Amino acid sequence: MKKNLLIFMLSAMSVYCNAQSSFQYGIIPSINIIKKFPKNWSANFKAESRQSIYNQELKYDYLLTDFSLVVTKRIAPNTSVGGGYLLRAEDGEFEHRAIQQISFSKKYSGFRMAHRVMTDQTFANNSKPELRLRYRISSEIPLEGQSLDVKEFYLKINNEYLNSWQGHEYDLEIRGVALLGYSVSSVNDLEIGIDYRLDSFIDGDPRNRIWLSINFFHSLDSK
Repeated sequence: MKKNLLIFMLSAMSVYCNAQSSFQYGIIPSINIIKKFPKNWSANFKAESRQSIYNQELKYDYLLTDFSLVVTKRIAPNTSVGGGYLLRAEDGEFEHRAIQQISFSKKYSGFRMAHRVMTDQTFANNSKPELRLRYRISSEIPLEGQSLDVKEFYLKINNEYLNSWQGHEYDLEIRGVALLGYSVSSVNDLEIGIDYRLDSFIDGDPRNRIWLSINFFHSLDSK
């Protein structure tokens, strides 16, 4: 985890030294509904809205809303595979995205670490299909004791790399996320923190997007 964060910081520093960066600030609130099923199946429905507050000038701008459903199955104690569908509403038009993923997780003394490899394909009427390959490493750290209990805080840190191909164009996006979470009840969690995204730095001027991420999770099953 420390190695990936170091690579991320060095990449960001090299970008600032060699190109003119643009910045955008905004808010990404989301609601997640989680349901478990027999035989190690589970489903996560997510609704997320993206809203800009500053993009080279102070101005509010609604950007898009995503609705997604991802179904996963645990095939081994620490391994899950899954797939899903995302519908994006943006500027009065719709994009459709197919999702495939595999994830690995392991508990250590005092924290849990997970790796996820995901591929997705996005289709829209007025643009070429976009293919992406994503890798994310994440860590969840209880702040009160060795395990997370109700009415306790935790820290979640993510580092993700997104490779994108659209037509003959390639881009790499790097994400770093730090969230403070709170277990409100046995079925509800709330997270708030910073989601930083850097892209367009390979063939053009870097784009920096900094979002205030607010995530609410509700499980239809008691913990």
